[in-house]
Amino acid sequence: MLNQHRRRTPGKPVVRCSRSQSAMEYLMTYGWSILIIAIVLAALFQLGVFNSTNFAPKAPPGACQVFRPNGPGTTSFINLEGVCSGELPQYVAMFNGASSYISTSLKYPTGTSSAPFTLSVWIDEGSAGCTDSVLYCGIFDADNGNQGWGLMGGGGSVDFWVLVSVAGTTQDMAFGVLENKWVNVVVTYQQQGSNWISNGYVDGQLIDSAVPRSPIDLPMPFGFYIGQARQTNGMIFDGGISNIQIYNTTLSQPEITALYDEGIGGAPFRLQNLVGWWPLNGNAQDYSGNNNDGTATNVAYTSAWTSGYTAP
Repeated sequence: MLNQHRRRTPGKPVVRCSRSQSAMEYLMTYGWSILIIAIVLAALFQLGVFNSTNFAPKAPPGACQVFRPNGPGTTSFINLEGVCSGELPQYVAMFNGASSYISTSLKYPTGTSSAPFTLSVWIDEGSAGCTDSVLYCGIFDADNGNQGWGLMGGGGSVDFWVLVSVAGTTQDMAFGVLENKWVNVVVTYQQQGSNWISNGYVDGQLIDSAVPRSPIDLPMPFGFYIGQARQTNGMIFDGGISNIQIYNTTLSQPEITALYDEGIGGAPFRLQNLVGWWPLNGNAQDYSGNNNDGTATNVAYTSAWTSGYTAP
């Protein structure tokens, strides 16, 4: 015992390595690497790399369409043909906020004025912050009677307008939507007693209702525009648009919810009432069978759109 005691160096304690000290040394050695990996993973997640929709099957342009054996405007024996199972579209249309739009020959959803209709569209407003850019518009022209309807968006909001006179306009509804996120916006327009009622839905849920001053009551001189009010007055949308459907009737709440549940690639129903269907999946063609094809100007079709889309 005496010899063992003499082997120790006087004044120096016995050094023992604790677990906490080892952990600290590990963090000091590898901490920066772990931090960099965490930042990269967070960036990839933000860009949607890990979004399951990126790996879902996507339908090519024209994969689903309405077949009308007796020609445009007819309703006998019509049916859907192709891949109509609600797959995600391969492309969506992107509007640049400056010079892009789509014009069509459609004058009015019902073929006559003062009649009910339903508009359904998927939009992604991005983060441009424009509060007056047009999402898509029916017939909207202050120089020709100021009668028509329009759906406008930007800055985290969507407005549905009915324009009824040269003297002014009526803003029916304004409701918020999330920026940088795909949402389904549906507007119905119908007569109830002596009033015309507008209902606005976001992602299948009723958000707002309004009563315009008077119904639309004028044959429209211009066609239906997507992405801006008219070619001559700008107000161009900045963001993504997909799957526009127009019906010459008012869809019910369960049907509107079903439209949303089908997702951004969902096919229309009530085919007898379908007036126009522009999936914008790589082109501006009307797949309702009614030949209301659009002409696109400076519109980009992109496959890199799934970031911000959450399947219902």
